[in-house]
Amino acid sequence: MTLARGERMLMRGNEAIGQAALDAGCRAYFGYPITPQNQIPDYMAAHMPEVGGVFLQAESEVAAINMVYGAAAAGVRTMTTSSSPGISLMQEGISYIAQSEVPCVIVNIMRGGSGLGNIAPAQSDYFQAVKGGGHGDYRTLVFAAWSVQELYDLTREAFDIADRYRSPVMVLGDALLGQMMEPIVLPEEVVDPDALPPKPWATDGAKGRPRRIVNSLYIEPLDLERMNRQLQARYDEAAEREVRCATEHLEDAKLALVAYGTAARVGISAIEQARAAGIPAGLFRPISLYPFPNRELARVAEQVDAILVAEMSLGQLVEDVRLAVDGSCPVHLYGRPGGVVPTPAEVVEQIERVMADTRG
Repeated sequence: MTLARGERMLMRGNEAIGQAALDAGCRAYFGYPITPQNQIPDYMAAHMPEVGGVFLQAESEVAAINMVYGAAAAGVRTMTTSSSPGISLMQEGISYIAQSEVPCVIVNIMRGGSGLGNIAPAQSDYFQAVKGGGHGDYRTLVFAAWSVQELYDLTREAFDIADRYRSPVMVLGDALLGQMMEPIVLPEEVVDPDALPPKPWATDGAKGRPRRIVNSLYIEPLDLERMNRQLQARYDEAAEREVRCATEHLEDAKLALVAYGTAARVGISAIEQARAAGIPAGLFRPISLYPFPNRELARVAEQVDAILVAEMSLGQLVEDVRLAVDGSCPVHLYGRPGGVVPTPAEVVEQIERVMADTRG
């Protein structure tokens, strides 16, 4: 593929993720095949050698995440990608990485669940992503794209955010976003890994200096408590600096539709159709799922009569919406599970129902 940097070009979502990692200075990729994200390891296998990086197809997702742990602990920008059940297998390793204060990037191209489910697009991994997923008090910083351009932009930025907080960062897509092709613009500049700031904690060989230890084992409870509070302080800092959201048509809205990713793409079409029918609706799209845009959504809740959450699951995002709104206005849910993508017409019908209920 010829990359026309600075110009619009067509690219598949999964390939945009791979190119973003390369442009961000990622030089180690470990993964295991699972549909619908297999174009990412394909892309990395083809292009990582061109930049002097390492690609390795591990024997399992468990092996892959522990290889990420090792490479990231050595200070290398490192990534893995998978899809729903594969991410489940990585949870123990992600917990180790978080507690060890090691930065890395994890991409989940979500598919239908539970269990093996299917390979259709879904959003039922929300809890798994934003509530930690594995054991312990750690959190994972999570960002959700709704376009191929955002898959590129968020994946590339995720490496900087991971380094800033010494934390795993997860980028969420789904089977639709990963497979679709859209025009994107690749920036002219790429990251030189050798020009990145030094990592004074990295286990890159003692070379005459005192040894460094990367570890998640703290036998003494007070030591572990101190470590957990240190991590929480970083999450609190991220909540001040890394919150992202986008809005459409909320200036005069009486109903706010809250959705992310593919559901938000459906939602913006539904909003436009609702407005054409005389219903003043707007869209609130969280981009950072953890930290969640609580304050921004709370302000929206104060100006609308009702909120409708549209998600491709049976009610996960809606819980964080209700916490943010804190009773300021009614919150309704429209969820389609199992890999079913709602249509704009269905969402418009739900908007009409909620508005009718609100008006009494």
